[in-house]
Amino acid sequence: MDAWARWVLHDRFGGDENAMRAHMPYLESVRDRVIANAAIQEGDVVLDVGSGDGLIGFGALSPVGPSGRVIFSDVSQDLLDHCDRAIKALGAEDRCSTIRTPAETLEGISSASVDVVTTRSVLIYVDDKRAAFDSFHRVLRPDGRVSIFEPINRRMNQMNRNAFLGFDIAGVEELANKVSEVIKRTSPEAMVDFDETDLFQLALDTGFEDVRVTLELKSQELRGVMDWANVKNTSPNPLAPTLAEAIAQALTNDEAERFEAHLAKNSNKKTQWANQSASAFLQAFR
Repeated sequence: MDAWARWVLHDRFGGDENAMRAHMPYLESVRDRVIANAAIQEGDVVLDVGSGDGLIGFGALSPVGPSGRVIFSDVSQDLLDHCDRAIKALGAEDRCSTIRTPAETLEGISSASVDVVTTRSVLIYVDDKRAAFDSFHRVLRPDGRVSIFEPINRRMNQMNRNAFLGFDIAGVEELANKVSEVIKRTSPEAMVDFDETDLFQLALDTGFEDVRVTLELKSQELRGVMDWANVKNTSPNPLAPTLAEAIAQALTNDEAERFEAHLAKNSNKKTQWANQSASAFLQAFR
């Protein structure tokens, strides 16, 4: 699998199916809100940009009805193949299609050909966000809608500056900083170069109307219990190393042993992974 598919299907939960199931109610709540903000109508053509494992796209199948259609787009062919298998299992080939294309261009999608564009956690990986908004605007028909969800990492980093992946780091702050630097160096700048006001302005500058952005700051509940072996196999984003790899790069053997013992102890105490989150929902009309 490519890096995107490996992270979406495995590394974000360290291969722990229990943690994945525990996190699903939150992901489903995001999906439902993105779809509601899109005001999908029966017969609509929905383009899900950066479809990943298909969470939003498959959720849109019901509201578009038997006469509507969902297009799954992504830069990862492995994830599109994953969606194709799910589409076939559902017997929905006549209502679904997949296309490999980047958000910045949406090459292969005709202008004014879709009624709704949806995205979830996609723009955080896009360097040229204005180009992506231009593409969204181009492919939408008049009165088309765009519905977006994005984590606002710039705010989250400030909110969680005294924690490491949600873990208490009192006494090992210096070691946590070293590991964080490795993760930061390997993570795209695009993940932290914007906030909700930037999304709002980008939509306006592109020509969207009735733009609405809702910022949500949230204190997270426990997402799911993972033993330390699985926690070490998780990665914070598709382009970053796993926690175990970052620790090995950043710390000496003695430092790594002390740091892992501290986090493992917290893991066994069922410490939540992310203390506080910040995210934004955007909806707008063409």
